[in-house]
Amino acid sequence: MASLARQRVYGLALRYEDVNDHDALRHDPLVAVLAESTATVPTEIVLDLDATDDPVHGAQDGRFFHGYYGHYCYLPLYLSVGEHLLCARLRPANIDARAGALEEVERIVAQLRTAWPTVAIILRADSGFCRDALITWCETHGVDHAFGLAKNARL
Repeated sequence: MASLARQRVYGLALRYEDVNDHDALRHDPLVAVLAESTATVPTEIVLDLDATDDPVHGAQDGRFFHGYYGHYCYLPLYLSVGEHLLCARLRPANIDARAGALEEVERIVAQLRTAWPTVAIILRADSGFCRDALITWCETHGVDHAFGLAKNARL
């Protein structure tokens, strides 16, 4: 039931008025939107990975005080390609910023490769994501990586 509700919300957000059109949304609507909005097959994609604070103002479940940001917050994980947000994972703030990053990168890269099998993918993230498991996965799966670069830095 939850997946049907999520599918309907995605459909409405993406302007799919007819439920019959939702078959295209079953895998990941955000990657599908990126693929549909790109006129030509790109030769290279820079996948940005980041975590930042989402301040809370109350006693919401899962909120924690984060010393770096100096307030109670959540610590969502984001993956984007340019202006296209492909993943926004809400998480509590009492975790390592890289928690869950490998799983999300695996999921998104698989879908990007399904849409564009020959595209070169570069994963860009700050040094907090520079961990052996993520680097090894990237190297094993043909994903170049640039850790420690700001989002607006040129590769």
